[in-house]
Amino acid sequence: MNANIKLGRIWGIPIGLHTSWFLVFGLITLSLTKGYFAQEYPQLSTFSHLGLALATSLLFFGSVLLHELGHSIVAIRNQIPVKGITLFIFGGVAQINREPDTPGVEFRIAIAGPLVSLSLVGLYEGFFLLSNHIPILSASSAYLMRLNLTLALFNLIPGFPLDGGRVLRALVWKATKSYDRATRIASAAGKAIAFGFIGFGIMGVFAGQTVDGLWLVFIGWFLHNAASSTTQQLRAQQLLRGVTVKQAMWQDCSEIQGLTTINQLVKERITPNGQRCFFVTDFQGNPQGLLTIEDIFRLPQQKWRFVTAGQLMTPFNKLIKVDVDSELFAALKTMEESDTSQAQVVEFNRPVGIISRDQVLRFLQLRSELGA
Repeated sequence: MNANIKLGRIWGIPIGLHTSWFLVFGLITLSLTKGYFAQEYPQLSTFSHLGLALATSLLFFGSVLLHELGHSIVAIRNQIPVKGITLFIFGGVAQINREPDTPGVEFRIAIAGPLVSLSLVGLYEGFFLLSNHIPILSASSAYLMRLNLTLALFNLIPGFPLDGGRVLRALVWKATKSYDRATRIASAAGKAIAFGFIGFGIMGVFAGQTVDGLWLVFIGWFLHNAASSTTQQLRAQQLLRGVTVKQAMWQDCSEIQGLTTINQLVKERITPNGQRCFFVTDFQGNPQGLLTIEDIFRLPQQKWRFVTAGQLMTPFNKLIKVDVDSELFAALKTMEESDTSQAQVVEFNRPVGIISRDQVLRFLQLRSELGA
C-alpha cells in the first residue's frame, strides 16, 4: 500500500496518505456531524458540529498513526527496517521491509500496536473523567475512547493480516518450530474470519442495514485478499527456496552505443536475434546504463525512430544491485522493497546480467507448472 501524498517523517519513518483515506475520513466526519454530535448537542449549530467532527476524526487517525508507530518502533529496535506508514481506507499499515527472524520478534512487533491503542483508551478515559463537567469535551473523548478500544479489539482477532493473526503465527511458530506451518494456519484463520465478515455483511444487507452490511462485506473481502496474498507469498518462497539469481537471470546482455535509435536496435538486434537486454555504452565503450525489452515495449512505437538507447536506458547508478549467487526470492523482495522492476546482477562488483520481477514471476510459474 503505497502513499500518494507524503506528509513527512516521524523518528525517520516516512508518513503518507493513500487517496482512499479521504473517503473514510469524509464518511466518519459526516457521520459525526449529522449523527453523534447532532444528537448529543442539538443546541449547537451545524458549523459547531462540523468543527467537533473534524477534530475528533483527526484525533482518531492520529490514534491509528500511533498504533502503526508502535509496530514500527519495535521493528526498528529489532533491526528490521520500516519503509513507511500509510493511512488508507481501512486505517493504517506499517510497511516493514522483511519478516521477523524469530517468533519472539514477531510477537513483540504484532502486540505493540494493540498495546498502544489500549493505552490510548486509558488516556481518553482519564480525559473524559477530568472533562466530565464540560460535556462538549467529554463527548469527544468518550467517542475516541470507544473507537480506540474497537481498534485494539478488532486488530486482536486471530487471523492474518490482523495483528492477532501475527500473534497467532508467533505462538504456532514457537510451538511447532515451523514458520511455514504457522503462516499457513494464521492465513487459514484469516480467510475463515474474512468469510465470517462477508456472511454477517450479507445478512445485514437483507436485514435492511445496507450501509453497515456492505461495509462488513468490503472489510471481509479485503481481509480475504490479504490472507490469500500471504499464502501465495509463502508458496512462492517454497518454490524458489535454494534457487539462485544466476539460474533465472538474463546473461546475454550485449553492448550497444548510446546513440543507437530504438528503431535500429529492434530491427538489427532484437527481431533477428531475440536479444532482450543491452548494456548501453559511451563513445569509449564504458557501460553507462541498462536497456531491456520491457523498457522498449513501454515506449510508443511511433517514437522508436526518434529516441536513442541512451535516452531510454536506466543509468547504473539508479539500478539496485543483487549478487549473482544470492537467493532468487531474496532478490525479488529487494526489488519489491525498492519499488523497482529490475536489478543489475553483479559478480565481484562487475555487471554480468540483469534480473526483473517479470522474469522471476515467469520462472516461478514454470516451476509451479512442472511441480518443482
